[in-house]
Amino acid sequence: MTDRSTGDRRQGFAPVVDGETRLLILGSLPGDASLKAAQYYAHPRNGFWPLIGGVLGEGLAALPYEQRLERLKARGVGLWDVIASAERSGSLDVAIRSPEAADLRGLVESLPELRAVAFNGGLAAKLGRRILSDLDSIALVDLPSSSPAHAISLSAKADSWAILGQFLPG
Repeated sequence: MTDRSTGDRRQGFAPVVDGETRLLILGSLPGDASLKAAQYYAHPRNGFWPLIGGVLGEGLAALPYEQRLERLKARGVGLWDVIASAERSGSLDVAIRSPEAADLRGLVESLPELRAVAFNGGLAAKLGRRILSDLDSIALVDLPSSSPAHAISLSAKADSWAILGQFLPG
């Protein structure tokens, strides 16, 4: 396990996608717990795995991390972040400084089955929409953040996240 932070500059992860990705979920930048674990959404109170598991009808949170990623890909779901790297002390989006954008256009153009990009939280939506807003053939969906810092109930978040099911096969 490597800590992908260098000083106060945090480096994101590689995208989790394949040629069958229909839905790409974009966060802002992995938090400290995720960077330390080298895993997307590793903080134990982050609701991401229960939320996407609810959309897929699968108990993803109970699976080992690599199996979670395999299940996402098998169901047409990809993960990445809108920020490739940034300066940040702690894990909160409000502390992000000097962000370097990820190559969202390049990734989106490499995914022939992509139908939608969902933004996990306000900062991801703000930055991601700037880059992808002119794509007519792909739906852009803003979601409430899965972060525990976004203080609405998991069930209220799940109601919003349920829309993602329409972009997935069967």
